[in-house]
Amino acid sequence: MTPLQPDTFYHIYNRANGRENLFDEKQNYHFFLEKYKKYISPIAETWAYCLMPNHFHLLVEIRSEEELKRRRRRKTFPKFQTLEKLVSRQFANLFSSYTQAFHKLYQRTGSLFQKNFKRKEIDSGEYLTEAILYIHTNPVHRGVTDTIDDRSHFSYPDVVYGKNEYIDLSALIDRFGTKEQFVGCHKNKTAWELGSEITLEEV
Repeated sequence: MTPLQPDTFYHIYNRANGRENLFDEKQNYHFFLEKYKKYISPIAETWAYCLMPNHFHLLVEIRSEEELKRRRRRKTFPKFQTLEKLVSRQFANLFSSYTQAFHKLYQRTGSLFQKNFKRKEIDSGEYLTEAILYIHTNPVHRGVTDTIDDRSHFSYPDVVYGKNEYIDLSALIDRFGTKEQFVGCHKNKTAWELGSEITLEEV
């Protein structure tokens, strides 16, 4: 599998192993996001996320090589041979930390996530916009929530209401022009419509 590269956008997604859920209670979502902030925020900017009972979607921009080196010099991370290993290790730490806590809470064993998380490199501005829309409309398409405005565990409502500690809200809104245009684009798109524009393995 090709390592995640600095200064590159990725759509990252994965699902629970078998018929299990990743998130059974509200506290599970909150704990995952706490660990996400600890492990992923130092190595990537987040543009969108969506957590659903049995799978998740993340849209991230891996920080530049210079920024990763600067943080490594400050001993923010352990020293690895390459920056690619550093980035991969942070994602591994996120999933491992969450799995251990989940197992301890529910007294279970075995694999929680499918073995390898999936990733799609975002190689154009158009693809970036479509991926954001896909992630934000996915809960409605999957029947997790009735409307995109429902304040569930995904980033769209927090962008609209101006409160999110994981995302640069101004940069995301600027991508669409204004907040009104951001909202309008989301209201006019559904994950079903975007399915032909974004090729993903089934999650």
